[in-house]
Amino acid sequence: MKKILCAALCLALIVSLAACSSAEYTVSFDAESAGTAIEAQTVKGGKKAAAPAEPTKDGYSFIGWFKDAGLTESFDMAKDKVEGNMTLYAGWDKDTGDTVTDPGNDKDFSSLRSPGSQEEAYEYSAFFQPEKDGTSQPYVGDTMPYYEDGTYYIYYLKEAGDSYNHSAYLATTTDFVTYTEYDESVLEASHDGGQDSWIGTGSVVKVDGKYYFFYTGHGNGAVLEYAEKIMVAVGDTPYSFEKLEGWEITPPAELGQKQDFRDPQGYVDPDSGNIILTVTAAQDGVARILKYTVTPDLENKHYDGVIFTNDEAKNGDFWNLECSDTFKIGDKYYITYSAQDDTLWYAMSDTPYGPYGDPVRLDGKLFYAAKHVENDGKCYMVGWARRSESASSTQDVAAWAGNVAVQEVLQNPDGTLALDPVDAIAETFTARRELPCEGGTHAYVAAGAAYNYADAFTCYESFMLTGEFKFTGTGSFGLSFNYNNRAEKNKFISISPANGTLSLSFNQGSTLITETAAPLQAGETYSFTYIQEGSVGIFYIDGIAALTVRLYGVSGKTIQIFAENNSVLFTSLREYTRA
Repeated sequence: MKKILCAALCLALIVSLAACSSAEYTVSFDAESAGTAIEAQTVKGGKKAAAPAEPTKDGYSFIGWFKDAGLTESFDMAKDKVEGNMTLYAGWDKDTGDTVTDPGNDKDFSSLRSPGSQEEAYEYSAFFQPEKDGTSQPYVGDTMPYYEDGTYYIYYLKEAGDSYNHSAYLATTTDFVTYTEYDESVLEASHDGGQDSWIGTGSVVKVDGKYYFFYTGHGNGAVLEYAEKIMVAVGDTPYSFEKLEGWEITPPAELGQKQDFRDPQGYVDPDSGNIILTVTAAQDGVARILKYTVTPDLENKHYDGVIFTNDEAKNGDFWNLECSDTFKIGDKYYITYSAQDDTLWYAMSDTPYGPYGDPVRLDGKLFYAAKHVENDGKCYMVGWARRSESASSTQDVAAWAGNVAVQEVLQNPDGTLALDPVDAIAETFTARRELPCEGGTHAYVAAGAAYNYADAFTCYESFMLTGEFKFTGTGSFGLSFNYNNRAEKNKFISISPANGTLSLSFNQGSTLITETAAPLQAGETYSFTYIQEGSVGIFYIDGIAALTVRLYGVSGKTIQIFAENNSVLFTSLREYTRA
């Protein structure tokens, strides 16, 4: 009986195997990922599919076929057998023409466990900050860029150190990569009190061989008639200035206030030779930007009126529009300003000085007081990256002054603006590093309501990340920075398709720090670039959005890709450090 049963089982097995081997399955090739239609194959079970002609894509290298769109499981056409109906997806890697290297110059952060000790160890270059004055670390306040003969002169209000009441100091650069710092102030606040007992933001222009530094004189409004006036200092070189006693511009009577009147931005009109000044002020409690005309000899000053008014419904309830600036790119005119602890904004016009269209954010609130400077057909915004009073804070980044931050201005075909990395800064990152992600150059994260993570990069002292991403859902995703080895304290650079935003948040997304608009569509492929030096970083969704961030206490740790209620595929991933 046992022999009969055994024989029956063997026969059943043989019949089953025969049926399996005779089954036929369809192997399809995803046309979207492959870039072209590839004919499907009919393959007997247990057999191998025939390798189609290798697909090609300009600027990319084909890295093989995968069983899923997330490229998590590869399929080897030469070895793997077909066991059922399947669709294969093409994997691609951008051809960047470089290979992984290790320059062997990594800074060891293992003993620098506190955010403060890491911050003290950083060596800033592109994100300039002044040298220490004894034990005091000074910071860069409102920047006032000026360009001449291959040199960018970055005047700034110096916070702390040896600076007296925000006196103006100077750093120069030829490339925004390295800076020369000048120890002495170029414009000192008055030690005797009076109208300029504090120095406020201004600008430098050159007329007939003379350099004019227009600035804000901020005095004690409880004692003086005017809390703020526009004043000027004169120099024979751009390195030092002498105050021109008695010269001033006071708020026009129609403003109805004497407290809020500052930030003169000067230009030389090429047709008349006159100096044009824009000044920020308020009228009837509403933030406005004014225009003045000053003759080259400074003898005559004319108030030309309001050229821009804050529209509360579209622009937030801002009581002051700081550090205004106007410039032209192509056939469009722009006005920019930083709105009281909010962010950098711009508005566009077809004519000089308005009327302007609706204002639009250019970055988040950590890129502040930026003004433009031009050279060789390129336009840059020079501002400062905000810091925290305490590097250990997990609640805010709200302190005044920080590091210099520079971004290139790009004009889209419709005239709108975007920010992009400065080429010279990006080009300093030449050593391509090995990545910890399992896919080598790609990573996939799918998640429901709970956060899911995948290792992707390493947080060096200075580095640049590049790559592409595509998502399917509406939940957030992005880069997660390990703060103190507790996931609930991770710091996120988040993309939220549902909200159309790019943001920085602490405490695993629960504490919003800053955000900007980033309207993206599921299924589309986007490129990104991220540059970090020390604790300062700027994340770019190329041509769409830029966000300046401050990330203390994350160096020496792994950077992960995260997602919630979404699936996201990052491809062509690269990380570079300086050689």
